Amino acid sequence: MPLSPAARYGLHRVLDGPGVFPQPAWRLDNSPDISDAELLVDVERLNLDSASFRQLREAQRDDPALVAAEIERIVAERGKLHNPVTGSGGMLIGRVREVGSMVRESRDVRPGQRIASLISLTLTPLRLHEVRSIDMRHGQVEATGSAVLFESSPFAVLPDDIEEPIALAALDVAGAPARTAAMVTPGDTVLLVGGGGTSGLLSLHEARKHAGPGGTVIVTDLAEGALADVRSTGLADHVVGADATDPLALYEAVMEAAGREADVAVNLVNVGGSELGTILLTRESGVILFFSMATSFTVAALGAEGLGRATTMLIGNGHMPDCGLTALSVLRENPTIHEIFRRRYLEGAG
Repeated sequence: MPLSPAARYGLHRVLDGPGVFPQPAWRLDNSPDISDAELLVDVERLNLDSASFRQLREAQRDDPALVAAEIERIVAERGKLHNPVTGSGGMLIGRVREVGSMVRESRDVRPGQRIASLISLTLTPLRLHEVRSIDMRHGQVEATGSAVLFESSPFAVLPDDIEEPIALAALDVAGAPARTAAMVTPGDTVLLVGGGGTSGLLSLHEARKHAGPGGTVIVTDLAEGALADVRSTGLADHVVGADATDPLALYEAVMEAAGREADVAVNLVNVGGSELGTILLTRESGVILFFSMATSFTVAALGAEGLGRATTMLIGNGHMPDCGLTALSVLRENPTIHEIFRRRYLEGAG
């Protein structure tokens, strides 16, 4: 007998009232007692999305103890890690403890497997026992607790050949390189705004691969270290240091360097205010992927109207059917990017 939508998507976990889905809900039931349509995971590490972690870090004055306390407070209050300011969360890794009978029939998963959830923490019932440590550079949180995934929840079994913190970081933004790969065609001009970070480097590899030698790849970022990493890959035709929240300065810097608007633009900036510059730099018949959760989709939509642009704009839905394979494949195919990730997430952790 097929599962009802309420069971498959976890509506029975919502404490706000009937008919509300887990993601927009304010509170979830985070009990570890699972139904036949759920699986229980022992939490080992959380990876907060970039926008959420930046907000938490700034609000708590870069104090790890205060950030940990705020994470614990949010989870205790809401039964999930759903930042009330940014509206975003992240994802987790852990070990499967228990699998409901209906999930066993539909999914290839068993107790003892270590998995990464590919579903937002904003809709994942979560209970934390302890936050043990926080990587204050990257928003990775070592913690103990339990989480509940639904029969519909995508996840990936952790790979044996990629270091855990690196795999977690890549899987958290796996939608960006996968969607870039799907959007870019040979000969395209591709613009990655804020492209020096984790999602940017993975997307850069895919942009170069799919645009081909006849295409043009442009990367902007504000941090010089990130720009140096982009240059070291040799994948970008133009590497531009510019503030994405200053639309005219961004436009002028990119046009001076590359002399053209983009066919495909991917916005990966983790602060608000970068929408208009990205729209200005994308041609009328082009496509923009706003992947960052810091994006104001109201500003993007109304801003495009004000600029007289009919550019197609896509929301950065992080889920792709490849379950993170594209992101992990970048690390396997590109030793330079993998080495940058090692430096950032292993040597620079803490």
